[in-house]
Amino acid sequence: MSVDWSACADVPSFERVTPAVFREVIQPTQKPAVLRGLVADWPIVDAAKRSDDAVCDYVRGFANEAPANCFFAPPEVKGRYSYGPDLRQFNFDIRSATIETLLSILLRLKEVDDPPSMYAGALPFAHYFPDLVARCPMPLLPAESQVKISLWIGNQTRTAAHWDLPQNLAAVVAGRRRFTLFPIEQVKNLYIGPLDHTLAGQPISLVDFQNPDLVNFPRFQEAVKAAQVVELEPGDVLYLPSLWIHHVESLTPVGMLVNFWWRAGPEHLVTPSLTLQHALLTLRDLPPSEKQAWKTLFDHYIFQSAEDPMAHIPPEARGVFGQSTPEVRAQIKARLRQALDMD
Repeated sequence: MSVDWSACADVPSFERVTPAVFREVIQPTQKPAVLRGLVADWPIVDAAKRSDDAVCDYVRGFANEAPANCFFAPPEVKGRYSYGPDLRQFNFDIRSATIETLLSILLRLKEVDDPPSMYAGALPFAHYFPDLVARCPMPLLPAESQVKISLWIGNQTRTAAHWDLPQNLAAVVAGRRRFTLFPIEQVKNLYIGPLDHTLAGQPISLVDFQNPDLVNFPRFQEAVKAAQVVELEPGDVLYLPSLWIHHVESLTPVGMLVNFWWRAGPEHLVTPSLTLQHALLTLRDLPPSEKQAWKTLFDHYIFQSAEDPMAHIPPEARGVFGQSTPEVRAQIKARLRQALDMD
């Protein structure tokens, strides 16, 4: 039995996107969108269109001497970075080198018939390429927004399906990339691996998308029915809202991507994954009836699907469920620290 990818939906595509269109039309849907040619005028894209050597020379000219970690995997894994059979080891090695060295290795691997795969991911511009920031402007985001800009470098690789907390504008600047996207509701059909033992920080799907094992992962076929697939060329940008699951394939011997990560909401928010882990101590092993009751309380007080649960209480009497101030947040943290230290 095989998976039929032919019925996957396309990702909506837009051209000549302005900040107003992005802010008022695309973002409110909280669904992925392709912004064709949005950064086609970047010098790095122009260099990539000339040749692989040209784009590597361009990036090399901005890189400093700081060492960067790079994943290397043998040819037999066919570019798929994942776990070993016991889910405790990985199928790749991590080595450290300067950007200049990594780019030289990347170009040399082009000449190998069955090369190992390599990628250096999420390289912060601020740390490795500080002077390149001004030459990769993102016109859709306000200049004052808190954005993390990173560069990804590698050959023909496959990044397993995973989700990210921030919103993302992913700009392909060299080579071609295929994205396969799923709404977070498909998490139950994607067979996610360990949440606290990950390849690079985010939990990943254990399914090999090129050769899915439908005996061990039968519900993957349901995920495929909800998938969206798109291929991007240099200059194209993919908008990924927070928590959209994405599988990424780099399709060419030299590939580069620049992404812009940012979070919505107030700056004081920390990752909700901490809440998920805390719930292991407080909720997961409760009797079903109690868990259902707590679902009701979370829906009422946290997700607030109806009205403001504190509307009937004067503001000065709402305690930690009132306005979030530095003092209130400090009080919550102190209370949690005390409770966790009591064990």
